[in-house]
Amino acid sequence: MTDDYTGADLFVDALDQYGVSRVFGNPGTTELPVMQAIGDSDLDYVLGLHEDVAVGMAAGYAGTRRYHADRADRTDRADRADRDGGDESVNPVGVVNLHVAPGLAHGLGNLYGASVTGAPLVVTAGNHSTEFRHEEPILSGDLVEMADQFTKWSDEVRDVEALPAMVRRAVRVALTPPTGPVFLALPLDVMMAETDDEPERLGEIPDAGRGDPTQIELAADLLSGASETPRASGETASAELDEDVALIVGDGVARSGVDAVESAVAFAEATGARVHGEILASEIDFPTGHDQWVSYVPPDEDLAATLLGADTLVFAGCSTNTTLTRHERDLVSADTTCVHVSDDVWQVGKNQPADAAVVGDPGRVLSELADELDERITDEGREERLERVEMVKQMVEAKMTEMGEDEAEDPRASKAELVDTMEEVAGDAFFVDESVTAKYAMLTRWEFEAEQYISNKGGGLGYGLPASVGAAIAESETDDPRDVVGFVGDGSYLYYPQTLYSAARHDADLTVVVSDNRNYRILKDNTLDLLGGEESDHEFVGMDFEPPVDIPANAESHGARGQLVEDPEEIGPALAEAMDREGPDVLDVLVHD
Repeated sequence: MTDDYTGADLFVDALDQYGVSRVFGNPGTTELPVMQAIGDSDLDYVLGLHEDVAVGMAAGYAGTRRYHADRADRTDRADRADRDGGDESVNPVGVVNLHVAPGLAHGLGNLYGASVTGAPLVVTAGNHSTEFRHEEPILSGDLVEMADQFTKWSDEVRDVEALPAMVRRAVRVALTPPTGPVFLALPLDVMMAETDDEPERLGEIPDAGRGDPTQIELAADLLSGASETPRASGETASAELDEDVALIVGDGVARSGVDAVESAVAFAEATGARVHGEILASEIDFPTGHDQWVSYVPPDEDLAATLLGADTLVFAGCSTNTTLTRHERDLVSADTTCVHVSDDVWQVGKNQPADAAVVGDPGRVLSELADELDERITDEGREERLERVEMVKQMVEAKMTEMGEDEAEDPRASKAELVDTMEEVAGDAFFVDESVTAKYAMLTRWEFEAEQYISNKGGGLGYGLPASVGAAIAESETDDPRDVVGFVGDGSYLYYPQTLYSAARHDADLTVVVSDNRNYRILKDNTLDLLGGEESDHEFVGMDFEPPVDIPANAESHGARGQLVEDPEEIGPALAEAMDREGPDVLDVLVHD
């Protein structure tokens, strides 16, 4: 080390050793030592014009890189143990650097989104020197407390000697299942302090394990009719094979990798269960073209309760499976037998009782249960369950496929027409979705493959557009980049249109499709659900964009190409041309409600 080697240099060297190639952020004065160290390193700095844009880009980057890490693991599993723990190919962590209290506060919206989507993210922020804070300088605040509720771990590096261990710990905590963001405050004096220390080795990152064998055995007993379950009435469930078993897959399945999705298929086939995606699913947790796939559970109280009405429910990797507002009726009957499988202990039995509770890697647990139940359940028993699956599919198919369709005479495209055209033109692309009211048209009409789709899980707008830029940057690092399409509503786009500056500045090859009905349609729909009545009964204050924003001109002002698409017949050609071009394109597609 030279005499001028500082905490900032050590921090950047640690990131480089752990396989980090990019740091996202928006700089400020307290970050200048880190910025200088990045400039002297091989790391690239991805500039966001707003801190929340930087956080969203880093989260989308990390979520996409997680798929790349899974792909590398599957194709080269034999020699993974020989790799350095910091090998870039197996480390999907994203890093974003923010600026003291207001900068961190700006980033909290998408930090919340990253926490709900489980993005393996290390968030840092510069802070005032430790010996100066008693004067309460401008931009002061309790950064650790501010970030704590949206992170797995939030702390501050108070001494340069603690820096190597804390950076290593931050990366490990972010990557260890259940994955999620962490926060470290980096005081100016610590970053400028000289040090002789070096980065610590990262080591291997474990999965959540195979689960408690006793609970796995209990789950197998419940699913095969070999065990009785106490009921709310005081009686016990019949020991006979339950007729209706439903598997509710959550995003914890997809985050465990393609092998876990395949294990969910094996489990469904072994049990004869019907399969649904949890409310607000944001990844592809089960192939929707499979015969036993029925639907996603919508955030509608009555529909959700109907679909969750089963003798036995298996919740695998779930976290957001509840309605958007308070529900009046129970979504799950008190007499339903509930089996929970998750790598996150907090989610096990959170909203429903757990008659069997398995904390472990969802893929490993479902695989073991599939093997066990394949032997226990007879072909005749499976066939009886599959008959029930077909009955439920027929019951819900018409209702679910109506979502996004509208027979109103309108020259603009319906959401269903838009989705169908995108599937025809961009069926193999990687999609980042925050289309909000067009989401269920997409999810009910499109047979996505595993690791092809990520979405805004938490419901806060402004995540999808930055995340799509991060995804495009992540794809650019692969040997065979996929086309990336960001699918957002006009309300979502208008949260952070300056995101397109970052896309253009860093030459992200991205096509953004804006589903533009020129209003906050989700709020109008929720008004009718919450307050009742017809549309004519409400004024919908603050929910219309009148006059509308010129989205194509806005995109071009930030360096992207913009195009207004008014005719449904123009959607396909415009999308194909945009995807053939390099760099960022924005298609503003007019749709009707």
